Amino acid sequence: MRQGAVGHVRQVTRDGRSLVEKRMADAVRHDAEVAALRALRGSGIPAPQLVEAAPGSILMSMMPGERLDAGSVDLRLERLEASMVLLRRLHALEPPAALPPAPDDAAIVRRYRDAGGPPLPFVVPEPSPPAFCHGDWGDGNVLAIGSRVTAVLDWEKSHRGDPVRELSRAAWGAARKDPRSFDAMVRGYGADAEHVRAWTPIHAAELWLWFAHAGPPEYLEQLTAELRAWPSA
Repeated sequence: MRQGAVGHVRQVTRDGRSLVEKRMADAVRHDAEVAALRALRGSGIPAPQLVEAAPGSILMSMMPGERLDAGSVDLRLERLEASMVLLRRLHALEPPAALPPAPDDAAIVRRYRDAGGPPLPFVVPEPSPPAFCHGDWGDGNVLAIGSRVTAVLDWEKSHRGDPVRELSRAAWGAARKDPRSFDAMVRGYGADAEHVRAWTPIHAAELWLWFAHAGPPEYLEQLTAELRAWPSA
């Protein structure tokens, strides 16, 4: 059994209760997840309940549901749009002071250009006031039963950041599987599509840098071909 994609995750039993143990070597991510789970308690967002935290280890409740993309493409689309109500609710919460700051977008652009990525039309948008951000909202970190979202997992990338940037990252990533996802998620959140779309070159650069660092090579080749055809690049 595995819930989560970062660190070592396993199911454990304590006092007859099934729990999830997550181990992470990265102290910043560990502390961010602990801070986020503590802040989310009672928020109405279906996040795991923090049971115990120790250096490098987090014990939390097991959450019900399946990945958003476990069903049909149309069901995935419905689930993604429904999840935007929760993302907007998250962004309305006061971000915990212990969370790390937002990614440095100017540094991302510099690293991308230095690494020789395909030309992209970079214009870093004016930021919105910082909000409580999840950091990796998408198919693998949001669970559902039917069309009802039942859990949001993996809070280790949570930070104080731009809510529109986060929405854009989620919508652009989802749209790489199904182009309809972008409009559905923007509609579900209630945002301005043009403002959301302005962030997409940053996310493309982030993903390209990740593939360049971690692979696999075929993913980098595919994304490079996509970015070379980027409009107005």
